[in-house]
Amino acid sequence: MPNEERRLGAVESKFADLIWENEPISSGDLVRLAEKTLGWKKSTTYTVLKKLSERGIFENADGTVTSKLSKEAFFAEKSEQFVTETFGGSLPAFVAAFLSQKPLSEEEADEIRRMIDRFRKEG
Repeated sequence: MPNEERRLGAVESKFADLIWENEPISSGDLVRLAEKTLGWKKSTTYTVLKKLSERGIFENADGTVTSKLSKEAFFAEKSEQFVTETFGGSLPAFVAAFLSQKPLSEEEADEIRRMIDRFRKEG
């Protein structure tokens, strides 16, 4: 499925978090959890679950709901899409734009250096 179709609205995001935080979860337990935390009816839960499953984010197989895409992978995909669409795929251009609005603390700079070193070694 193309990445542009994998999106979450504000309410869908809250529902997705319920799944990511509780998976694997039975569809019945998910209905009860969505009712308790979101005030949803059973039909609403199944409708939204179906939409998110069609987008390739979750799966409801044999009454058990699991993610096909982890929360981390979902947001990594969204971040990459944002950098591609907004900065022509240039990570340095994104970082420069970000830093022009919010300077890094020494701790943040050190953490980013460690991340770069780790990914450089792994890559």
